[in-house]
Amino acid sequence: MSLHRLAAAVLLPGFHGTEAPDWLLKRVTDGLGGVVLFGRNVVDDDQVTALNAQLRAARGDVVIGIDEEGGDVTRLDAGRGSEVPGNHALGATGDVDLTRQVAASIGARLAACGVTVNLAPSADLVLTLDDPIIGVRAFGSDPVVSGGHVAAFVEGQQVYGVAACAKHFPGHGASTADSHRELPVLPRTVAELDEVELVPFRAAIAAGVRSIMTGHLVIPEWGEAPATLNPKAIAVLRDELGFTGAVITDGLDMKAVGGDLAQGSVRALVAGVDALCLGGEPLDDDGLQWLINSIVAAVEAGTLSRERLEEAATRTAALGAPPAKVSGHDTEIGLRAARRAVEVTGELVITGPVLVVDLVVAPSEAVGQVPWGLGPHLTDLLDDTEVLATASASAEEIAEAADGRTVIVVTREAHRHAWARDLVTDMAKIGLDLVHVETGVPGPDLGTVARVNTHGGSRVCLRAAAERIASSRLATT
Repeated sequence: MSLHRLAAAVLLPGFHGTEAPDWLLKRVTDGLGGVVLFGRNVVDDDQVTALNAQLRAARGDVVIGIDEEGGDVTRLDAGRGSEVPGNHALGATGDVDLTRQVAASIGARLAACGVTVNLAPSADLVLTLDDPIIGVRAFGSDPVVSGGHVAAFVEGQQVYGVAACAKHFPGHGASTADSHRELPVLPRTVAELDEVELVPFRAAIAAGVRSIMTGHLVIPEWGEAPATLNPKAIAVLRDELGFTGAVITDGLDMKAVGGDLAQGSVRALVAGVDALCLGGEPLDDDGLQWLINSIVAAVEAGTLSRERLEEAATRTAALGAPPAKVSGHDTEIGLRAARRAVEVTGELVITGPVLVVDLVVAPSEAVGQVPWGLGPHLTDLLDDTEVLATASASAEEIAEAADGRTVIVVTREAHRHAWARDLVTDMAKIGLDLVHVETGVPGPDLGTVARVNTHGGSRVCLRAAAERIASSRLATT
């Protein structure tokens, strides 16, 4: 195989559009490793299936990846919100068999669409409430319990031949920085990692996970380079944890890696990474050629060995095996799981019409613009519900709008957004009949009459919360 074809074989770029452009199809024919699909590439399952058939017609073993974690991070359901709850909700149920079943449903759906690798599950832990990027994407805080769910997800996901990808090695949960925007330096020792963060990754490997994604995270005892570019990190993954599958980078265009995409790509390959994810800001044909030429130049200069590049290309190609032929999946299991995840504390008693106040905060870059909010779901169940979506209203303004009605205030990790936290506290202090629905990782109690934790902001989690609230009113009439 020529050096140029080897260099192309480790690249997984994103692209614009809901059909594969001609230049991309030619690249696939000529040996491009594959692609990663984003919400911008998705209309519905039928369209994704047709798109993937285009790509596979160009080359049968093309790698087709997607971020379908479920819950808040969804690509197939980016236009309406996920049909399954995310990891934190599944963890809240305490049922690893349910996690396995939900993952199998995701895997069946992806297989039917022709996807070969799902960049999930998140094997990160919730280790600080200040973490801005993981949150409900993690199963929980306990490494052993979370590891059980990670293993179950991997097993369920891979039943239909869609490779799972545990991420973000060595674990993002202790970070207070978003690697999309800056380089996190984790306040963790190697001993702490071994006892905590690495436990779910060991569980994923024991379950046979076919790929693992590196995080752009600095572990000071491993040196100054983030794990994606750090030979020590990959050596731990290979030699200490025994992983033999494909190592995939997190998006190399993220700011944590730096501005030189070519340099980052070469450094990742030298460090021992196999597949390079380039999806966030898509390259055009000329940009891909520049990147291929840069990798070839690194081999010719002796910076990157041909043997290392061949190894990376072989491992990447293994992720292109076509999935099983599947005709359908369980479309109802997500709502059943979300209902089990809902937790209620305090006195949830609704005696009349309500005002839903959805407090709008910007989603993380991993989540993107996906529909969120309890209002539409409760309105569907109780047609006299009024909805106020706001990022600026005061407690007094909300009290005036409520006019004596119960207020249901909905937040997304109120503890991380001072204005939202203070607003809920102020509403409680002025004596409103107030129910707090938290759709993120549950934070401190803010003094409301009742609290509903959904453990996620997906469509089914919000629907499950609306059902619980509606039933509390119906039970009193």
